[in-house]
Amino acid sequence: MNLLMKLMGAASIAALAGATAAYADVSEETLKSLGAPDRIETSIGTLEFKDGAPTAETAQKVFDALAFTNALNVYNNSFRGASALGFHKGFQSVGAEYNDVVITSELADSANLFLTGNADTIYYISVIDLSKGPIVIEQPSNGVGTINDMWFSWIIDVGGPGPDRGLGGKYLIVGPDYDGPLPEGGYFIAHSKTNHALYASRAYLVNDDPKPAVENIKTNLKIYPYAAGGYGTSIAEALTGAVRLGGNPSIPDTKFVEISGVSLNTIPPSDFGFYEWINENVQAEPATSYDVELSGQLAAIGIVKGKAFAPDERMKKILTDAAAVGQAAGRALNWRAYDAHPDWAYYPGSMWGSMLWEGGAFFETPPPLFEDGMFKPLPPTGARTLDSRTAFYYGYTLDSPGMIMRIPGVGSQYLMSFLEPDGTPFDGAKTYKVTLPKDIPAEAFWSFTLYDNQTRSMLKTPQKYPRAGSQSFPSPAAEAAADGSTTVWFGPTQPEGVARGNWIQTDPEKGWFTILRLYSPKPSFFDKTWRPSEIEPVE
Repeated sequence: MNLLMKLMGAASIAALAGATAAYADVSEETLKSLGAPDRIETSIGTLEFKDGAPTAETAQKVFDALAFTNALNVYNNSFRGASALGFHKGFQSVGAEYNDVVITSELADSANLFLTGNADTIYYISVIDLSKGPIVIEQPSNGVGTINDMWFSWIIDVGGPGPDRGLGGKYLIVGPDYDGPLPEGGYFIAHSKTNHALYASRAYLVNDDPKPAVENIKTNLKIYPYAAGGYGTSIAEALTGAVRLGGNPSIPDTKFVEISGVSLNTIPPSDFGFYEWINENVQAEPATSYDVELSGQLAAIGIVKGKAFAPDERMKKILTDAAAVGQAAGRALNWRAYDAHPDWAYYPGSMWGSMLWEGGAFFETPPPLFEDGMFKPLPPTGARTLDSRTAFYYGYTLDSPGMIMRIPGVGSQYLMSFLEPDGTPFDGAKTYKVTLPKDIPAEAFWSFTLYDNQTRSMLKTPQKYPRAGSQSFPSPAAEAAADGSTTVWFGPTQPEGVARGNWIQTDPEKGWFTILRLYSPKPSFFDKTWRPSEIEPVE
């Protein structure tokens, strides 16, 4: 035994000597890079250590920095959740509860605070309640829409881009906790990770008249609970013992709440209140409904499913600061995007662009190519395009593969512009013009809409509908010049000799930005052989 211990001791001494020799071979420069100096200046202040051990003051600075970082990430990565909740809050404020439908029979306008809503199409939107079981949505014909969960994650498209392809049909939306029987057929079935979901659809005007589309919606849109064992379940299926036969559902009248011209807000705050909103969404939805990494960021600042959100004064100050920087990030990535992402510009050297082409609707891989009538998906990048996601959800809402695709004649495409060619923000006291060359690539129709820089909603002026386009409702259609081009003017007063339909009024006290929408875009948009002029100031 003594011999064994001596041998083991000798081996240990030899190993230690070898390790010491190896350690001695590491350069002083390398050793220095591994450790912490006694004092170092950083963006969060002076950090002090004693042989690598942080002082209490340094540790507190680091804890504050970690809290700020997590809070900033929550703002940028989870703004979409607060924005989704904003729909429900806004609709409740005008008397629309779960499964009721808000509708813009005379189009949305500047009274509605929606992130970059349009004044071209009829919206019909509902927050549906899946907590008590699946919900049936009878989608009317000639719609264009999508269903998202309460984190603005895509569930299924409806209408033209959906499986009914514009003919209408029955959609069955199933919540996360439902484990009962589902029908064999008769429905388009989709599953939500959240207990509530956003159903959002649009209808186009018929010969520049909203009334026929509104009548179709109000006659045919139904939202009601699913009745297991009834429609969609055959007798043969019941004979197997897999499902109990049931009756067909009782279909209640759909409650429509008109919001054209109605003041309501759906936009989250950009201060400490944002975190109260996001906590409300977390408490209302399953803990498993959100990405675990993003849920970890929420938990790190005290937002945890089933627990009270009660930040102390120190944390409230950090959260308020993070919200200020977060909203600055959303604004920088929209107004000054090309400084960091020049590839977001749609044309070389242009102020027209979109963040969506970088990572597609899911902010990861660009949208598929479209050649010879077939889509050709691009290889996955495996990386989330975080800046484009932050930029998008700060100014826009809802997610769908149909909103960013290269197929001509289907859906709509968007180009945004925030700045003059020299990088100056648009000024409501100045007059500007933009020229669309002939053969505008919109098979259905096109439009410009102006938005308030602060709210990212339609600019409020005496015009009510801050838009111009090829439709003659709700404002006169823009007139083309003899050469086929169309010039649209933006300014506080209507320029002399310019037709009403070619002018959008601005507010001298407000900045603005615009979106050019092309409905059913033509190939010349995608191959870029057609290009609008830049928006330039004029005397």
